[in-house]
Amino acid sequence: MSFYVDTSVLVAYYCPEPLSDKAEKFLITHRQPAISALTELELFSAVSRKVREGGISKRDANRIIATFVSHKDNELYAYLAVQPHHYTLARNWIGLFTLGLKTLDVLHLAVASSEKLTIVSADRSLLRSAEAMGLKAVYL
Repeated sequence: MSFYVDTSVLVAYYCPEPLSDKAEKFLITHRQPAISALTELELFSAVSRKVREGGISKRDANRIIATFVSHKDNELYAYLAVQPHHYTLARNWIGLFTLGLKTLDVLHLAVASSEKLTIVSADRSLLRSAEAMGLKAVYL
């Protein structure tokens, strides 16, 4: 386990998007990339938003969620719980007052950093923050 996949990668993998092919290629060529409870929650939120905005049907959303849950249950991903020390690290980084870190982004970074994982994302802002903090990061 050497990669932490953020929500932008999972959304691109499970939902039709311009980066879907790249997300699929990454996920099928890397054994058990890590995700967290936060990633899972954000994926559900993104799928729900796509339904509300009319981008996908409820039927497609249910299929997407069922596929993800099946993948998670069959250990396609290494699943990390967000622990109290992740929140503490995120809080401390925000408390430096030197970077414009978003709350959930910094929590993803704290999980990846604590577990010594390279974060993989399609979110350039998240990756800029990771790199500014000296963390290993890969753009999808």
